[in-house]
Amino acid sequence: MRSKAERHRAIQEIVRKEEIGTQKELVERLRQLGFEVTQATVSRDIAELRLARVSLGKGRYKYTLPSMELPEDVYEELKRQFGLFVKDVDRGGNVLVVKTAEGHASGIALLMDRLKRDEIVGTLAGEDTILVVARTEEDAKALEEEFGELLLSGRALKTS
Repeated sequence: MRSKAERHRAIQEIVRKEEIGTQKELVERLRQLGFEVTQATVSRDIAELRLARVSLGKGRYKYTLPSMELPEDVYEELKRQFGLFVKDVDRGGNVLVVKTAEGHASGIALLMDRLKRDEIVGTLAGEDTILVVARTEEDAKALEEEFGELLLSGRALKTS
């Protein structure tokens, strides 16, 4: 049986060289390489490797490896992703809930994490929901306002 580390290296190589847009495609590609995996295993691998699913346009997507980018670049991409895929931002105490289009929460949460902001303790993403834990209630209020502005400015980018 091949190790998890070997599987992770194979996933990184596949994602680097090919346009893999779904977990199913990744499972099939890994099986072609001799890895016996389930979609649940690949889902965990994607989270552990911090892969992001990015839009290629016209309804197509691909997984990408995390990269080190300038904070300004990350913020611009976050704004673009908010305009395309975020539906709502809500707050309760020091926790924000960001609702996204299905399948986009993890990519957007990754961008939030890459901002490395002190007021964000952490994020947790599902299929279409991101929980953002802020350090304080005041930080959460400020983030809610900022994310609301991102949502509006991102939508303006989409329509221009």
